[in-house]
Formats: sequence, structure tokens, C-alpha cells
Amino acid sequence: MGKIRTPYLLLLPGFLFLFTFFILPIVNLAQTSTQTPIAGGDTGQYEQTLRFQNYIDAFIENREQFSRSFVYALIATVLALMISYPLAYAIAFKAGKYKNFLLVLVVAPFFTSFLLRTVAWKQILGEEGFVVPTLRTLGIISPSTTLTSTAFAVVMGMTYNFLPFMTLPLYASIDRIDPRTLEASGDLYANAFTTFRKVTLPLSMPGVVAGTLLTFIPAAGDYVNAAILGSPNTKMIGNVIESRYFKIVDYPTAAALSFTLMAAILILVTIYIRKAGTEELV
Repeated sequence: MGKIRTPYLLLLPGFLFLFTFFILPIVNLAQTSTQTPIAGGDTGQYEQTLRFQNYIDAFIENREQFSRSFVYALIATVLALMISYPLAYAIAFKAGKYKNFLLVLVVAPFFTSFLLRTVAWKQILGEEGFVVPTLRTLGIISPSTTLTSTAFAVVMGMTYNFLPFMTLPLYASIDRIDPRTLEASGDLYANAFTTFRKVTLPLSMPGVVAGTLLTFIPAAGDYVNAAILGSPNTKMIGNVIESRYFKIVDYPTAAALSFTLMAAILILVTIYIRKAGTEELV
């Protein structure tokens, strides 16, 4: 009997942690999302009226920020994949004895605050940085064009900040590929491109799926990059939720937006996994 109970006892601390810091807050969030202001009450005082119209009103009022969040997150995810795949491939197959050193460099940004990294990008893309003067010298942008407070700056910041979330799963997946399978492909007269398309990419798809999910999900709810690198015209839904909670003190709308965002991400992730699931690809 004791051996039967042991696995459940080992799971108990984790379950208590999730129940306290995930399930209870979610339940409280759901309760808050259907509240309405108390008639004649002070700012921030609400009562439970089960008003589910809050969800529709919140979405309609902020549908532009919703669409912008998913567009920015998608672009940042694609850019991160384009940058990370060659990097992960090179570390896995070409780095040799420098493999561990390069992996440390990949995770090195985590040693610095997320906020400080974003502020650094504001300086890099600002007038005092090297990017804008270089692009002006090359004639790529006009003398009056700036990069800060633009959608470009927001997407670049998101891509950089979430790049390790894409690189590490890709590396873990590519590093497990047996080099002999690539050699066998060459022995069967496949060129490098065919080997990559028929062998390397399918075998690395678990890493692609994991990396894109780990990048897209936090990017869709991000608000730090838009707040620091963007402008009012580049606000994402995370900025709206943060403002509703801490500035406007509109808890029901903020809760409804949070639930709508979670539901939208869950639906998109479910569709993505079914369309690009790893079971049929490996």
C-alpha cells in the first residue's frame, strides 16, 4: 500500500503549487471577468452580476490590439525561426569542441534583466546607435526616418528577447539526429538541399514545433517591448490589459481580455499542433 501511495505523495507538492498559483488565480480571474461596477461605489469597486457581455464588449473595443498582437508575434516567431535554425544546426554539427561555449552564449542574455535588454535595443535603434546612421549612409532609409517608436522596433525587440526559446529546442532536436542518416542520404545521390528537405527538416520538426510554440505564446501576450520600443499606435493587447489593471482600475475588462487572449492562443496552438504535429513527421 505504501508503494502505491508514494507516486501520489511525490506529485502532491507540485499539485499544491499549481493549485495555489495557477488554478486559484484562474478561478478568481474568471469570477472577476463577469463583474460590474457597484452603483454609487468608488472606483475599483465591483459586484458579481454574471455579465458575460463583458467579453464581447472588451473584444470589440480592443480588436485592433488583438490582431496586432498576433501579427507581431507571428512575424517575430518566423524571424526567430529563420535565425535560430541555421544557428542550432551549426552548433549541433559544426561547432565541435566549441559546442558548449556557443550554447552558453545563446543563454547568456538570460543573465540580464528582460527590461534592461529591451532598453538596450531602444539605444541600438535610436539616433545615438549605429543602426540608423549606417542605414542612412547606405541610402536604405531617408535622413528623417527613425526606427524607434515603430512596429519594426517592437518586432525586432520581441525577436531578440525570445530568440533563445527558439534556439534551444531546435538544438536539442537537431543534435539527436544521427549523422549517419545524412551520410546515407548522400550515398543515395541526394544533394544537400534534398537531404535537408527529406531528412534533416522532418527529423527536427519536434524542435521546430516546440520552439515556435515557446516563442509565439509569450510573444502574443508581451507588453514590455511595445511599451518601451513602440508608440500608442503599436500597442498590443498586453499593454491594454496592463493599463486596465493598474491605471484605469477596470478589473472586469482586464480579466475578460486575459481570458479571451488565453482562449485565442489555446485555439491557435491546438490547430497548429494538429496541422504540424510531430507524430506523423518522425
